[in-house]
Amino acid sequence: MRHIVKAACGLWLVFASAVAAQNSEPVVVVELYTSQGCSSCPPADELLAELATHDRVAPLALHVDYWDYLGWKDEFAHASFTERQKAYARAVGNRMIYTPQMIVGGLHRVEGNKPGDVVAAVGEHLAATSPVTLELKRAGETVRIAASSAAPLGQPLRVQLVRYMPEKTVEIRGGENAGRVVTYRNIVTDWQSLGEWPGDAPLAMEAAVAGALPVIVILQRPGPAEIVAAARLD
Repeated sequence: MRHIVKAACGLWLVFASAVAAQNSEPVVVVELYTSQGCSSCPPADELLAELATHDRVAPLALHVDYWDYLGWKDEFAHASFTERQKAYARAVGNRMIYTPQMIVGGLHRVEGNKPGDVVAAVGEHLAATSPVTLELKRAGETVRIAASSAAPLGQPLRVQLVRYMPEKTVEIRGGENAGRVVTYRNIVTDWQSLGEWPGDAPLAMEAAVAGALPVIVILQRPGPAEIVAAARLD
């Protein structure tokens, strides 16, 4: 798996130097819908951990709760993450949801563990240009969010703030993965909407960010659909 992910490193490094001087860095968001109770998920969890080593990628593990009834309750699971995955499915007319599933940049959907497809989608998003510039600055327990657009957006973007736990190891004692010890990465603990930005004037807002957990701000078309811009503060 590692050699597949590293095959894209040359492309990623081309973009890395362009953001080195910023307070925050633009990133490609990769959402993994996963569960401690899903026997197919550990390889995808491992892929997410590998993606987490690359500066221009923001992989986020959203643990869903619909596996909890099979004998093991996922301590990271939240009903709102299940609802977000369902909203993605409804947005494209799908009637089913799956774990594991990765959604890259709000657009590319990869069901199952397919590292090559995920890397290809990440590379496509890295190569794309966005009309939106997004910058974050932390001031104590506040994050200052500034954005501007070089072109009309067509529709307001949803401004979202995400917090995540970088790493935690779990001994799973029940369900399909009983007996496994898994180290999870970038575990989403909070995903909140801060409002909408129409893009016709620069965005300037502040949000509370108590504690030391990393911060990601996402500007996304409704649906949920394309993530137009995202930036991270570690």
